[in-house]
Amino acid sequence: MENRGPAPPAPPAPPAPGEPAAGPGPAPRFLPAPFRRPRAGGCALRFCALIMAARGHVQDPNDRRLRPIYDYLDNGNNKMAIQQADKLLKKHKDLHCAKVLKAIGLQRTGKQDEAYALAQEVAALEPTDDNSLQALTILYREMHRPELVTKLYEAAVKKVPNSEEYHSHLFMAYARVGEYKKMQQAGMALYKIVPKNPYYFWSVMSLIMQSISAQDENLSKTMFLPLAERMVEKMVKEDKIEAEAEVELYYMILERLEKYKEALDVVRGKLGEKLTSELQSRENKCMAMYKKLRRWPECNALSRRLLLKNSDDWQFYITYFDSVFQLIDESWTPPAEEEHSLEGEVHYSIEQAVKFIEERITEESKSSRPLRGPYLAKLELIRRLRYRGCNDEYKLGDPEELMFQYFKKFGDKPCCFTDLKVFVDLLPSSQYTKFVSQLLEVIPLSATAESEVALPADIKALQQHLCVVQLSRLLGIYHAMERNQKLTTVRELMLRYRHGLEFGKSCLKTELQFSDYYCLLAVHLLLDLWLEGEDTAVWQCLTLLEEGLSHSPSNAQFKLLLIRIYCRLGAFEPVAELYASLDAKHIQHDTIGYLLTRYAEPLGHYAAASQSCNFALRFFHSNQKDTSEYIIQAYKYGAFEKIPEFIAFRNRLNSSLHFAQVRTERMLLDLLLEANISTSLEESIKSMSLSPEEDDIPWKDLRDNRDLTVLFNWDPKDRDISEEHRKLSLEEETMWLQIRSLTLRLVSGLPTLSHTIQPKNSEKMAENGVSSKIDTVRSLLQQLEAAVDSGKKFLEQKIQYPVLGPPPTRMAGFFSNGSCQCQTSLFYLVSDIYELDTSGLEDSAEIQERIGNSFKSSVERLTDLFNKCKGDLIEVRDGTLKTHPNLLENLVFFVETISIALWVSSYCDSVLRPFKSNLQKKKKKKKESSVAMPPVFTHFLDYVTELQTLTSNVIDHIKGLEIILTALKLEELSLKDTLLLQEEKTFTKTVQGKVQSSYHHSIQEIGELLKKRLDTIKKLKI
Repeated sequence: MENRGPAPPAPPAPPAPGEPAAGPGPAPRFLPAPFRRPRAGGCALRFCALIMAARGHVQDPNDRRLRPIYDYLDNGNNKMAIQQADKLLKKHKDLHCAKVLKAIGLQRTGKQDEAYALAQEVAALEPTDDNSLQALTILYREMHRPELVTKLYEAAVKKVPNSEEYHSHLFMAYARVGEYKKMQQAGMALYKIVPKNPYYFWSVMSLIMQSISAQDENLSKTMFLPLAERMVEKMVKEDKIEAEAEVELYYMILERLEKYKEALDVVRGKLGEKLTSELQSRENKCMAMYKKLRRWPECNALSRRLLLKNSDDWQFYITYFDSVFQLIDESWTPPAEEEHSLEGEVHYSIEQAVKFIEERITEESKSSRPLRGPYLAKLELIRRLRYRGCNDEYKLGDPEELMFQYFKKFGDKPCCFTDLKVFVDLLPSSQYTKFVSQLLEVIPLSATAESEVALPADIKALQQHLCVVQLSRLLGIYHAMERNQKLTTVRELMLRYRHGLEFGKSCLKTELQFSDYYCLLAVHLLLDLWLEGEDTAVWQCLTLLEEGLSHSPSNAQFKLLLIRIYCRLGAFEPVAELYASLDAKHIQHDTIGYLLTRYAEPLGHYAAASQSCNFALRFFHSNQKDTSEYIIQAYKYGAFEKIPEFIAFRNRLNSSLHFAQVRTERMLLDLLLEANISTSLEESIKSMSLSPEEDDIPWKDLRDNRDLTVLFNWDPKDRDISEEHRKLSLEEETMWLQIRSLTLRLVSGLPTLSHTIQPKNSEKMAENGVSSKIDTVRSLLQQLEAAVDSGKKFLEQKIQYPVLGPPPTRMAGFFSNGSCQCQTSLFYLVSDIYELDTSGLEDSAEIQERIGNSFKSSVERLTDLFNKCKGDLIEVRDGTLKTHPNLLENLVFFVETISIALWVSSYCDSVLRPFKSNLQKKKKKKKESSVAMPPVFTHFLDYVTELQTLTSNVIDHIKGLEIILTALKLEELSLKDTLLLQEEKTFTKTVQGKVQSSYHHSIQEIGELLKKRLDTIKKLKI
């Protein structure tokens, strides 16, 4: 079976794990739909086993022998797979595949080194049998070593130079690691063996990828792209262009070379006839090139022609208006005798545009299906004319009346609000109330015996009324109300919400209720009241949202809003469950993951923080591997234009602000939970491969991928999230990330200083490189000081983000509670201790005094920080519950700061311990009854004792908080608010119970961690 040479032409040889075969067999084509490939791992192994079973009429005896091992691996029984492989290898020592399958079993049982050694043993033999190659490919992917797959197939190709299969697998292996130059060569080598178009164009695309990844743009434009163009032109001249993907690739090259005229000729010519897979693909490409060439007559004529075909296509209305006004500004007139343009008749005046839109509306009225496009186009034209100051000349109608007519026609559609939202600025503010009243008049509402409020009789009327309510919020009518009016409106909205539930009785659990927006709008009104200082309003928000969620369990807006409000109140426990029920997928871990990771650790839920960081990091780490697979699929199916998009997507994720934050916070959290508790600080840092010198955060390229508009919002523009808010939030997040990253690097620098056992002279310091380590620590300290100063200046602006906007960072609390000063002074203490270590105890009285003062000030600062943690976390005031999340955050900062103090103390201990043992040896030699002990020892012992006392006091304080929280009888709260219905009171008690439970959980976790830290302090005795 081993080294059996080239595969026969039939039956086809098996593909590499999880990949469709590239050949031999019929010529590969660019397929229209993706081939569903098994994932690397168990499924891929099962796929290999199926391939073995299907291979030929006579089964290879080795395939039969290997089958049990495949089965064990598929079923996750890795130990049995290893045993079975060992049995087989005793009888058949040269069965390479069995060794690799054993290596897969070892890899999956955590024995990576053994697995790697076994794999390399087989790889060194340069196998060419399919089973071994497939199994090794799976193993290397599981090891995240795709570069080893390339070496594997390079060797296979050398031994079997005419194998189409191995050449294609080699190409894909290069694609996984982004070796574009080698991909180009492999593609051409493949084309020479089997002259099929796809292989040729793989090589062309690899040239484009070289141009995209080239640092020198000039090189890209003068070498790679022209070469790619010549290669395609050769195929065009020889009339060998077969597939649409090949034309797309030619178009892409010309566009990147900015040869827009040539690209346009390709699309309009014979080759353009192949562009058929997407609707209007040819027209869209023509339009893009006309815009690049600023050929506005053609732009206008083409968009006009396309609107005649489909008057509901909004993108072409925008192009039509853009081109009309460009032609007016250029004073363009049509040629006397020739056609207006390549695309036909051109409209070049406002009169023609007005007439064209009116004709579209007339046509629409005859249509069997109502179309929104023409009516919205009229409003868009009015807006553009008004912007140019010439609306009065062309009587298109009053925007208010047009919007009213639009509402009458489309008001029962959920999209009506979002359509009109764009144009409300056409209304004068004095007309807002009148406009809303006008809309309400046409909605069929009827009062019932049970209620004074007029309610809709069907879903259509409900949708219309919802649209008006949303517009009222958008126009600021609700914001202008007094407190009592707002509360009355909340009651009315909730009445309408509960009435609307009647229409959704048949809805599935996965469907949203028709009236859910009423509940959301009521909550938004209550949030306004909360921000105005009404504490009870926030509890009503939670009550209404929990009620809404009970009727509409799949409503993501309810969940997201609950997450934000619970976090603002300092209760993380219910948030973890809510976020899990959102079932965030793929990219959402980056776009909305900040809602979870921002609050988990600061609110004392360390276990949940670890878990939430893991979720996010798993996605980011799999991004590299997954994107490689997308790129490979794009090559296989000729989706060449998607390949640069996938690369850009991968780069954007690698540069994600959230990724950098989660990675930094996760490492700090791991150190907080484990360093000097279950493992030493040095071991913890080593396992994370942390180095104080290395900063792998791409500061210049950081991308803010957060979705800050994920929560629905009906606020007017002046209250909504602005672009300025986004910029300021990114700036704040980056500053906080710098502080956290520098803190992490400073902590990681502590163990590097601990190996200086004896006092050293300057020559020795330079030799062993430790001096450079302290230089690194001092440099990082200077950077930290600079970052802190920048942060303080930023906070002086006192920025207030909208309540549903980006959450602020922890930076303000870090500065105000004294954690910052305390942590910085502790790192400066490291520098002093190092100085004492290098200069020795003699003649170092000044340094010792400085260290003693640092110890005292450190304890004082920690005591001040503890004082800022005192107070009730939850208190009942006038029958209302009030939470103090800032106390919880201060406690978390205290735990972090005391941990840093202990790590610094451990370093101090490692320096002073050898000094003390030397002094004791001298004492024994001289046989003196008393040798004066240097003051630094007393200072250190006093410091450790005070740390121990302080930590014990904090633990006692936390126990007291636990007792208070447990004794808090929330059910005895009066809940006297007459606005609350009986059902709502039940939800209120549930909500308050969740908040109480969450705070209880937080202080339990904080208390447990502090107890472990106290045990560490007790060991610090010189």
